[in-house]
Amino acid sequence: MWRDLARVLRLWRPQAGWLLLGLAMAAASALLGLALLALAGQGVAAAIGSAGLAGVAALLWLRPLVLLRPAARWAERMLTHDAAFRALADTRVWFFRRLAERMPAGIGLARAGDLLGRLVADVEALDGLYLRALVPATAALVSVLAVTLLLGAVPALAALVAAPLLAALLLPLLLAPGAARAAADVARAQGRLRAAAVDPLTGIEDTLAANAEARAGVALEREGAALAAAQRRLAWRAAWAGAAGTVLAQAALLGALAWGLAAGSAGAAMAALALFLAVAAAEALGLLPRAGAALAAAAAGAGRLFQAADAPVPVPDPAVPAAAPAGHAIRLEGVRFRWAPDRPPVFDGLDLDIPEGTHLALLGPSGAGKSSLAALLLKLAAPEAGRITLGGVPLEALAAEEVRGRIACLTQDARLFGDSIAANLRIAAPLAPDAALWRALDRAGIGGLVRALPEGLATFCGEGGARFSGGQARRLALARVLLSAAPVVVLDEPTAGLDAATERAFLETLGQVLAGRTVILITHRLVGVERPSRIMRLVAGRAIPATG
Repeated sequence: MWRDLARVLRLWRPQAGWLLLGLAMAAASALLGLALLALAGQGVAAAIGSAGLAGVAALLWLRPLVLLRPAARWAERMLTHDAAFRALADTRVWFFRRLAERMPAGIGLARAGDLLGRLVADVEALDGLYLRALVPATAALVSVLAVTLLLGAVPALAALVAAPLLAALLLPLLLAPGAARAAADVARAQGRLRAAAVDPLTGIEDTLAANAEARAGVALEREGAALAAAQRRLAWRAAWAGAAGTVLAQAALLGALAWGLAAGSAGAAMAALALFLAVAAAEALGLLPRAGAALAAAAAGAGRLFQAADAPVPVPDPAVPAAAPAGHAIRLEGVRFRWAPDRPPVFDGLDLDIPEGTHLALLGPSGAGKSSLAALLLKLAAPEAGRITLGGVPLEALAAEEVRGRIACLTQDARLFGDSIAANLRIAAPLAPDAALWRALDRAGIGGLVRALPEGLATFCGEGGARFSGGQARRLALARVLLSAAPVVVLDEPTAGLDAATERAFLETLGQVLAGRTVILITHRLVGVERPSRIMRLVAGRAIPATG
């Protein structure tokens, strides 16, 4: 738990200035509140002791503090929340990048809803570390120290008031480990609930077609009940912590009152001051007892984040990448590859030579390894034996960014994201001007359709490209590939799911617009319009020339 929280703080180091400024403002606000009640207590003490001038001076100091305290509280809230938002934004970016490195071929066996929960809810839980633990702890600490110093002239009184306050200060540290298991249960239950909601909605057509919406609802209800039970257990611990904090704050007040009664009239003024100080410190300590639950929730969220973020990188980049290759000829020599140690090899001694400018058609049935080859060429996976070279340089010696800058890919499920057409195209070329986008759309045979749309390039594509038909979405994806300057284009079953007429038209477009580039067409059959310069078949993990 503590190790994960310490790692979170290290991640937030770039925002250390803002975070420390927020803590300083919290301390200043707490001290102003303490000063406000201390002066009020001094006025009462002065009245009890008939020290009129001291009472007048205290009341005069109260007037500016009455105005300063609300301003300080406002500044504290603004600064601490701004600092937390900055730190959480950095954490989300860090987590996304770590996931991208570890899931280059997709989420695999992970569940989309659970990953969404980690990226959103578990990151948001980390704000408890700062806003509900560090910030109130800082305010409480300076308050307890100030009370101890102000009452230090009377050690017995200082001890009676400060000891319960110090115990309340330490309460979160004592309660956090016990709440950690309940918080971890809540985090896991939240992940399961999101998965139970997102998965059926992602495949809503299949869910409805199978009359499975009722079963999905039952599963959602079950996971919701499990989450509620876990949240009740955590809330129970937080409630006991709050009650314990209230008892300790009351103990400080009773200590000051008991000392005053024991001291009699001679100590009445000091007792009155101590009572006011105890009330001020209790305000600063009011949110602290529940900080233990906040720490536990933050630790649970951090643990889930790091569990996903620390998965091994499938194809790590070299520590010192090789210089960019002079050419882009591709060669595979004795490549052996399998997706998992307990699965049969996809390739076993695969040899393939693809000179620059080749238009290669690679044929094979489902499961022959066509998509696996695309993954190997893009460094989404790595062979267990043999080697792959690009321009004569081993692929493992090149950075993935360099490889994917030279090899573009159009897959059978090329995705259009829920954004504008322009934003979807600029994934391949972020700085491309509108004129370049229109050229790519025209070359892909979809420019006329986009021009006819009322919003043109700003047209929203919908989730997964739902705004367009399969053929239209595929042409938009092709336009995105054409924006890339990559000299090698891998086409992995690019016409899957298209009707015969749309398929032929799309393949004819491909032949025209990819002239001059190296093209690797991976498909289970040819329709007669592709005109490749070479045809190979994948058979038993090897590539052999096609005979017809």
